[in-house]
Amino acid sequence: MLAAERRNIILERIQEEKKVIVSELSRDYEVSEETIRRDLEKLEEEGHVVKSYGGAVLNEASVMELPHNVRRRVNTVAKQRIAELVNREINENDHIFLDASTTSVYIARAIKQKEHLTVITNSIENLLELSLVTGWDIISTGGLLKPGTMSLYGWKTAETLGAYHADKVFMSCKGLSMERGITDGNDETAGIKQAMIAAAEKVYLTADHSKFDKTAFSQICGFNRIDTVITDSEPEPTWKEYFMGQGIGLIYPESI
Repeated sequence: MLAAERRNIILERIQEEKKVIVSELSRDYEVSEETIRRDLEKLEEEGHVVKSYGGAVLNEASVMELPHNVRRRVNTVAKQRIAELVNREINENDHIFLDASTTSVYIARAIKQKEHLTVITNSIENLLELSLVTGWDIISTGGLLKPGTMSLYGWKTAETLGAYHADKVFMSCKGLSMERGITDGNDETAGIKQAMIAAAEKVYLTADHSKFDKTAFSQICGFNRIDTVITDSEPEPTWKEYFMGQGIGLIYPESI
């Protein structure tokens, strides 16, 4: 296994478990503890983890984007559940925005049996996922390719989004906080989602259970801009009450 591949696997693991132990990683990946320490040092330099005695913990304060191939494999079951629920919310002939989140790739996969849709997206992976679908209108925003993200950003992307009016937008986030609203990892991603919100009739927030009570670096919007939240499991009662008070719809598997 190449060092870069091993570090990505470690990063995926620490995303799920929030911490890792050097001795366990050494055993699981059959390399020396010194090699694992070097891996963790590299991940710390990149801002993803904070080294601790005998291991490392996830750097919750990091504003850096994880590599796309790592994010795609985190909470996959949750993303699949959300995608199945989103599929129920999309009607034939809808015009929809899909953001460049890894959740949206699962959504693109789930909706391919629809007869006709118009999909506008800044996700290269969504474009590839839908490239063989016939009878649809698939529109790429264009823009600047952001390395490691499989997505397009910049003023051209926002300009393209502003030229359309969509029935619905399905977007993800890095965190939901009652105090801070809906947040994402950086200004670029937040800005593109703001452009989608401005050009859509109805706004769906797709967020798995791990995003609740979290705050990331850049605010996307307040809850007053969200129409419906779709998540993978029943939220805490305080969140259910909050959404009801805000007039926000809530969809999760047990609610169907």
